[in-house]
Amino acid sequence: MAEEKSGSAMVAGDQEAPPGVDLSKPSIARVYDAVLGGKDNYEVDRAVADAVRRDMPHISDVGWFNRAVLGRAVRYLTTEVGIDQFVDLGAGLPTLENTHQVAQRHNPGAHVVYVDNDPIVLAHGRALLEENERTAVITADLREPESVLSHPSLRRLVDLSRPVGVLLVGILHHLHDDEDPRGIVEAYMRAVPPGSHLLITCFSDTGPEARAVEETMLEFLGTGRFRTVAEIEAYFEGFEMLEPGVVPLPLWRPDAPVAEPLTIAQRLMVGGMARKS
Repeated sequence: MAEEKSGSAMVAGDQEAPPGVDLSKPSIARVYDAVLGGKDNYEVDRAVADAVRRDMPHISDVGWFNRAVLGRAVRYLTTEVGIDQFVDLGAGLPTLENTHQVAQRHNPGAHVVYVDNDPIVLAHGRALLEENERTAVITADLREPESVLSHPSLRRLVDLSRPVGVLLVGILHHLHDDEDPRGIVEAYMRAVPPGSHLLITCFSDTGPEARAVEETMLEFLGTGRFRTVAEIEAYFEGFEMLEPGVVPLPLWRPDAPVAEPLTIAQRLMVGGMARKS
């Protein structure tokens, strides 16, 4: 959700920034890409990733736990629930096992709309999806649900009279309390019919190590509000919580047994899914 300004800049060792990308500030999407070991980031983003690694050396593992939960959740919704349309809010840069890849592997007719306000996400996403007419990437701010939900690309691909998978994966911790994240979640869920499902993953305040990462993110990005499990559970109030509830990511419907006790990195993010009745 980092804001970008117009103009371009040069950073040593990097290519010139695309139009609309300000390289004087890190981008949430590009920092996440750097954490995952991707190449669609710049020196300013890698500096943030390196700072986070000093507090949490295994932060890249946390990123992959997050991607794995996204894959398991989309697979479940596609194969077991029958949902065939998804809105991925704050989607970030394309990487391995994106929502459309998982959904369309199990249902080639599935429709996916990615939403992000970072212009570099639009550039890379359109290049990736230019031959996939069932998937779209739109530049919009998820904090403005009415604008997102009325976007022509979303209206073309998503029928809001049928169940939708609403995905908020690794993004709500970038909304400050005064931005009313719970109200934003509720606005999207009001727009979709019964049978729709909500997936949320979020950094959690699990102890001093987590708070050190939170302080680093707030210092460098200006966002990164780590919430307690109870605060994250509140996002799901009014919906039917699916088992196993809000849990550390490796414990959300794993494909294989998970050894316990969990490591600090395994506990750093939690997630859950609920159904709108």
